[in-house]
Amino acid sequence: MQRYFIQLSYKGTDFHGWQIQPNGVSVQQVLDETLTQRLSRPIYVTGSGRTDAGVHASQQFAHFDTDGDLPETDMLVYSLNNMLPDGIAIHDIFPVAPTTHARFSATARYYQYHIRRQKSPFLASLSYIFRPELDVPLMNGAASKLLEHSNFRSFSKVRTNVNHYHCRIMRAEWEQRADELVFHIKADRFLYGMVRCLVGTLLDVGQHRLTVEEFVAIIRAEDRTAASRAVPASGLFLTEVSYPEGLLKGSSKSNV
Repeated sequence: MQRYFIQLSYKGTDFHGWQIQPNGVSVQQVLDETLTQRLSRPIYVTGSGRTDAGVHASQQFAHFDTDGDLPETDMLVYSLNNMLPDGIAIHDIFPVAPTTHARFSATARYYQYHIRRQKSPFLASLSYIFRPELDVPLMNGAASKLLEHSNFRSFSKVRTNVNHYHCRIMRAEWEQRADELVFHIKADRFLYGMVRCLVGTLLDVGQHRLTVEEFVAIIRAEDRTAASRAVPASGLFLTEVSYPEGLLKGSSKSNV
């Protein structure tokens, strides 16, 4: 059996998240069905992580195993993209070692959350329209505290099957751009619903509803009811998945 990695991106608006589920069409389901049809053999993909319904990915990885040779890569990618819906695009397919795992070999995930004050007909499903004025320096002061802690149970959805709530956050900051506000966060792992809940709580800091000290107290509470509401999925993007250097050497993409 040969293991292959897929590098892809998708607009999550029309999908019920990454993972296969009984109540809606998922990205994983569409990939499985399309690859199975194209390669004329059962194919099941495993992703680097599970994005929620409506969440986008500008970079996502998945792997699959197969015992047959694949067609030439460029033509395979081209034909698969013609078969896939507009909301999913494959960028590369390449062989990896049998032990390389899309999820467990990853060392970090990087997300962005996009906020705009004005509605755009072209970006309605790709950002969160939020009108109130925000104190961005204060929000950055609170975001910096995330790097000092490791237990983020307060920002995890309650019904989640995990062994622990510890994450190592490497970056957490807000960037004011000309027409949008972007939250950048990178960590070795994320809890279910964590980024959207963090953003919602930081927005309360930005509106002076919470102080930085109160934000830290929420972290330490390890209680989801202490944090604020989660923001909509529309503004959230999985932007980058990191792997150890050289692990994905079979890729033709220079940024992997």
